[in-house]
Amino acid sequence: MVWCVAAWLLYRTSVPSLHLTGFDENRFFSAHALARARSFSRGEDVLWLLSTAAELLALGVLTWRLPRSIRQIGLSRIGSAIVGGMVLLVSIWFVSLPFSFADLWWQHHWGLGPFDVLAWFSAQWSTLAPEAVSVMAGIVLVVGLAGRYRRWWLFAWPVIVGLAVLFAFVSGWLGATSSHPLGNAQLRSDVTRIERAEHVSGTPVRVQDVSSWTSQANAFTTGFGPATHVVVWNTLLDGRFSRGEIDVVLAHELGHVRSRHILKALGWSALFTLPTLWLLAFVTRRRGGVGDPANLPFVLLTLTVLALLTAPVQNVVSRRYEAEADWRALNATHDPASARALFESFERTSLEDPNPGPLDYLWLENHPTLMQRIGMTERWKPS
Repeated sequence: MVWCVAAWLLYRTSVPSLHLTGFDENRFFSAHALARARSFSRGEDVLWLLSTAAELLALGVLTWRLPRSIRQIGLSRIGSAIVGGMVLLVSIWFVSLPFSFADLWWQHHWGLGPFDVLAWFSAQWSTLAPEAVSVMAGIVLVVGLAGRYRRWWLFAWPVIVGLAVLFAFVSGWLGATSSHPLGNAQLRSDVTRIERAEHVSGTPVRVQDVSSWTSQANAFTTGFGPATHVVVWNTLLDGRFSRGEIDVVLAHELGHVRSRHILKALGWSALFTLPTLWLLAFVTRRRGGVGDPANLPFVLLTLTVLALLTAPVQNVVSRRYEAEADWRALNATHDPASARALFESFERTSLEDPNPGPLDYLWLENHPTLMQRIGMTERWKPS
């Protein structure tokens, strides 16, 4: 009951009930544009399916062959877990690498950025290293506790949630180190005005240079509390977007800050971490439990399958929060025309499919569709 109440509270948003269907996409996009977006999306879907299948196959092989090698290492339980975890991370990284390169080429083929592998790899490395450190810390924690306590998941849960909170907080400062201040005086003035409208005055807005590996435009919010930062890609400021459209993006990200979406995401993480840990304890019990480092490949395989099964639910929540940020942006800017123009431009600059198919929508779309976002601009009225 407590879990359900917490989930209901986290699921609530400030968006009123809106009817966002029934709009004709041909009113906003040409037939040529729709065909291009769908051709690009089909390629992205194929690459995702192949990458997912390869990862599952690799984990299946590692689950079959790696346990014997881990048992023969001759190190302590923690030492064996560290070595086994490193082998798993490196193996999965190498398996995913060809598909990542193929995706980079596919985006270049459709004019979404240069095929600069070194620049792309450098950008990926900045996030890969911290993620690898956090994964290894999680492995050591879980294997250590599972080797000492029968109900280890009760002890691991608050520690893992605490580490997630710490990582989310620190990521705000890390985002600031890889970016620079917003230089345009007009946009800085707009930021101040929008912050007042969103009641989040003083939130730093910075710019990250990504044009060496992509021409797509994006922005994101990172950190919480005093570590909160909004980061926009420099591709958003290269002249393809009007000042009004940029203001909508800024208001959207500051809407995330006002709605405390990062803290709410951490709340969802806390809700799902405990049952996930219990499930791991249950499915590995006959194999010797999570405390046996030889079971790490099976644990990672279980987590990967579970992530695939729950991705549609996670995307429902994400789309709901993104819709709330869109709604707050409309209320802050009072400019539905610029918001509509922005969403229409995403088809040109990122080849987003305005009405993606079921596979895309359920597993890959963590934002409302372009037609849903355009529909919100049509339904919005000044309050």
